[in-house]
Amino acid sequence: MLIRLFLLAVGAALLLPAQTPKDWIQLFNGKNLDGWTPKIRGYAAGDNYNNTFRVTDGKLTVNYDQYTDFAEKFGHIFYKDSFSYYIIAVEYRFVGDQAPKGPGWATRNSGIMVHGQPVATMGKDQNFPISIEVQLLGGLGKGPRTTANLCTPGTHVVMNGALLERHCTNSTSKTYDGDQWVRVEVKVLGDGKITHFVDGQQVLEYEKAQIGGGTVDGHDPAVKKDGTILKEGSISLQSESHPVEFRKVELLNLKGCMDKKAKNYKSWFVEADNGSCRY
Repeated sequence: MLIRLFLLAVGAALLLPAQTPKDWIQLFNGKNLDGWTPKIRGYAAGDNYNNTFRVTDGKLTVNYDQYTDFAEKFGHIFYKDSFSYYIIAVEYRFVGDQAPKGPGWATRNSGIMVHGQPVATMGKDQNFPISIEVQLLGGLGKGPRTTANLCTPGTHVVMNGALLERHCTNSTSKTYDGDQWVRVEVKVLGDGKITHFVDGQQVLEYEKAQIGGGTVDGHDPAVKKDGTILKEGSISLQSESHPVEFRKVELLNLKGCMDKKAKNYKSWFVEADNGSCRY
């Protein structure tokens, strides 16, 4: 237990020992949804249907207490900025019961969407953003059920040198039953590697995310240009019919000033943005 708490506290510091907690951008401020835009299927961007996304006791929560029928109202809440080289980290847990008539496969199921399309380009009736999904799953109290899996709504990736066209691929994580908190980190390197970590342990890796395939509908065909390599994109969190809580959503930017003479040089940057250098 002590080891797991240590991993939760340290997180990506295991990968980048030079950074400190103050270097992380807190995407969720613990107080309100400033900087975030909900988009729920069947409703316009910004319409938080049935108060699905809210802040409760300092946590960003996904709720269905005002639903009488989930009716495939899949939703996402988008952060205001796009990123290309970064580590996104969330600490989450599943709670309570699934929304009425939620699909069986969505029990204790949510996700972090990276390299996603902008919320402004989402169709009103679109189910999922064209994106890479880091699938978050909770255990069902019987048998294995990994988390930080890969799913690909409207996308493909390359894994082990071959184009991967199947929709979902399991990670090597353990199963997390009950309502325990889990920390998942995703290291995204532009159009290169994307690596998943659970409690500090690597569980999945792939590269060359690109638009392609299905499992997304209601979208504008002009947005889905198959074969387009994804170098950056939006970040969003899912609502898929099971209540989930996020107590932390934070990001370490890996793109910035790489001139060692500058005041804002950071040793962990991997992609240069020297136009941002300050002297």
